[in-house]
Order: sequence, then C-alpha cells, then structure tokens
Amino acid sequence: MTDTVTPGLAAAGTAAAAATTPGAATPGAAPSGATAASARPVAVTTKKDWTSDQEVRWCPGCGDYSILTAVQMLMPELGVRREDTVFVSGIGCSSRFPYYMSTYGMHSIHGRAPAIATGLAVSRPELDIWVITGDGDALSIGGNHLLHALRRNVNLTILLFNNQIYGLTKGQYSPTSEPGKVTKSTPFGSLDHPYNPVSLALGAEATFVARTHDMDRKHMMETFRRAHAHRGASLVEIYQNCNVFNDGAFDAILTKDARPQMLIPLQDGEPIRFGPEGERGVVIEDGTARVVEVAEVGVDALAVHDEHREDPSLAFMLSRLAAGPYTPTPIGVFRDVERADYASLVNGQVEAAMVEKGPGDLASLLASGSTWTVD
Repeated sequence: MTDTVTPGLAAAGTAAAAATTPGAATPGAAPSGATAASARPVAVTTKKDWTSDQEVRWCPGCGDYSILTAVQMLMPELGVRREDTVFVSGIGCSSRFPYYMSTYGMHSIHGRAPAIATGLAVSRPELDIWVITGDGDALSIGGNHLLHALRRNVNLTILLFNNQIYGLTKGQYSPTSEPGKVTKSTPFGSLDHPYNPVSLALGAEATFVARTHDMDRKHMMETFRRAHAHRGASLVEIYQNCNVFNDGAFDAILTKDARPQMLIPLQDGEPIRFGPEGERGVVIEDGTARVVEVAEVGVDALAVHDEHREDPSLAFMLSRLAAGPYTPTPIGVFRDVERADYASLVNGQVEAAMVEKGPGDLASLLASGSTWTVD
C-alpha cells in the first residue's frame, strides 16, 4: 500500500476535515455490512504500516508521543484493516493524531468528534472507529456530545488525553485543572471545581471505563486493547504530561519511585491492594471507598473488584477514591458491562420499519403532506 494525504488539508492544521488515506481503498468501495467486512482476509501488518508519512508536530518531550507509539504498536495486533479504521478528533494538541495514522480519519471541529463519529458508527457499523480528544475538547465545549455518545453506547473507542491544561492555546486552565491553578486565564487561581473524567463517564453509565497513563506503554496497550474489544462506548482517560505548560502535573503519583505507593491497580475478581508488598488496600464502608493498611483490617475486609457489575455504584466509589492525582489513585478498568450498541438498535429499528412498510420512496415522501407552489 502507498500512503497519500488529502491535498491541502493535512498541512493546514485547521479544523477542517483532514486525514491520511490508505491508497488501496476508497470510502465508497468499502462493504456495507459488518459481515462482508469480516469475511475479507486481514493482511499481516507492522507498526510501520500504521504510521503515516506526516511529520509529528508536538513539542519535544510531550506525552502524546508515547500514546501515539502505543497505538501504532497495538494496531497490528488487533486483526483489523487500515481501510476499515477511522480516527476522528476534535481540536487541541491531541487532535493532530489522525494525521499520524495511516488510516482514514478526520480532524474535525472543537468538541464535536463524538457527534461526527456517532453518525459514522450508525451509517457504517462495520468500521473500526476511534475518537481522539483532550480534557478541554471533550469536557468543555464538547461535554454534551461526549455524554450522549456514552449514554447511547455508540460503538466508539474514545481516548481522552488529560493533561489538565489547554496546551494548543498556550496554557489556559481546563475543566480538569485543580482549584487554585494559576494560568494565563486564571491569574488569581482557578475557582472552578474540576471534572473527574472517569466519574463523569460512569455517571453517564458508559459500558466501558478505564484509566491509564503515558509513562507505561505496556499498561496503555493492554488498556487500549480491552477498550477496542468492547462492543459499545469505551472511554479511556490517559494521564498525559504537558511538559511545556503543565509539566509534572502527575509527578506525585507517576514518578518511578511514587508509582508503587500511589497507583492502585484494578484487577477483576481480586482484592484491591497496592504498595511495594501489597501492604495497603481499599475497603468500602458506608458507601465510601477508603485506603487502609491491610495489617490492620485483614485481607478478607478488602473490597474485591468487579468490573462486570451491572450497577456502576461500586466503580463510581472507586473513581472518587482519589481527590486528585496526588493521592493514591486507581488505574485500570473500572467497568466493563454489556449493553446493545446504538447502531445495532437504530439499524434494527430501520429494518423493522422496512419489513412492515416497505423500503419507501424518497420522492414520494418529499411530495407528501402539505406542499406549496411558489410562483
């Protein structure tokens, strides 16, 4: 395959649609059904096949590089085709992502990536659709679009890069910035209470919710793999360092020395414990999760993680365990439950209507009801 870039778009870096496009396929040539798509053989690929010829334009040392590499390394392992894969992004540093993937993609408008991706998922349910967004793009102007994509259970893999700052516009506070954050737009300190993206997703009853970070490629790849395998809306929050405008925002939990003491790995069916020797754990008391010393309460008192629990309340309690990325913080999969995805429901409804009323006629529909003749 040879890689081509839509002329005049990838270099522009604007909110217009932009994508790298695999030259061996055209959008109109793709099959119309998931069964037809899955019947075609999948070629063996490498990271290079998924990497576009575009220059990566992030600041040196940005955590986005690590996330991009993790995705490019993962794609050959997923058994999917480049011509059936789409990356849709909004606006922000992370939203340059589609340029760097040798797939179909769209660099869309601010906050609207989930809405655009919803239309694509419903009209082309056989496609493999990823949404790339950031804390500003997804949780500010795009907040409603994200919530509705999650509650509808649209079949999307959503990667939310959270660096707690607006990086592209040079350092304003974001919806996840901590109270008191001094930035160019909050010179006296932010008064806003920040969003917790995992809590927000669980509140919308997203069927798959997870958290990872840009310092652990193996954990990222496994988390992305799980999210991709899930049928329905998957949201992965990624703690990502902006080394120019918010450097060290996650150092309290993500430095090499801090991780054993501060990261709480969530493993389905296992007691929730952490620390170099597993000496600390989590208990649920009076509807609240709290950290304890295992020696003081015993292993039997520890909460056992159940990511498949239909009721999201336990997962929500775990998402509230950390006041911010400076106290012990859960990472991994919070929730993974099954529910019919939106495209299946919509297309099932359309098919049922066609069986009952026939395929319909557009010209007749437009001419039906009240009409006017304009002289």
